[in-house]
Amino acid sequence: MPWMGIQDLWTFLVAVLVFLALPGPGTFTLLTATGRGGVRGGYTALAGLLIGDQILMWLALAGVAALLKANPTVFHAVQYLGAAYLVWVGISLLRTPKGDGAEVGPVRMQPGRYFHQAILVSLLNPKAILFYMAFLPLFIDPKAHQGIATFAALAGIIFVVSIAYCSLLIWVGNLARRRLIQHPRVSDALRRVAGLFLVGFGIRLGLNG
Repeated sequence: MPWMGIQDLWTFLVAVLVFLALPGPGTFTLLTATGRGGVRGGYTALAGLLIGDQILMWLALAGVAALLKANPTVFHAVQYLGAAYLVWVGISLLRTPKGDGAEVGPVRMQPGRYFHQAILVSLLNPKAILFYMAFLPLFIDPKAHQGIATFAALAGIIFVVSIAYCSLLIWVGNLARRRLIQHPRVSDALRRVAGLFLVGFGIRLGLNG
């Protein structure tokens, strides 16, 4: 039975963790701030990333809410399109040539401005809204959703999991972790694991939609 109108809750949790583990602008921003400003710098940047991410997420959820209210049939169509989109993203990750998947390197950040720069890194990613629009509807049960409560539960879960994972990055051997994530073989492996997961769970949720 869906919890708070969320279906496949455990799959949702695993998906969030996989996406967080895939190196990207946010990861490099966090590690750079921690490397230069210590734990305080890391958490300052994390606050900025979380705020920017929540803004994008709620913009996407506003669109999802409009679809639910306008036409449940259209919402189901969006769920299928979302599943297809995630499969396409997964295939794209799998087809990326080795050593050619890093879109960003170490982020240049000015000391004392970690918070503002982290917000910009998060907000200046228009693909995030598209991704959330495809990702979040897959876990909303149109018959059991509870409106704002369901949306808040989804956003809250991502918020809490993000804090837990990013705290691990900040505290556990930042220098070693930074070198590990930037190592081409590790980045390739993470990208391919995420690609396989996206293809598999996109197909699964599409069939169950």
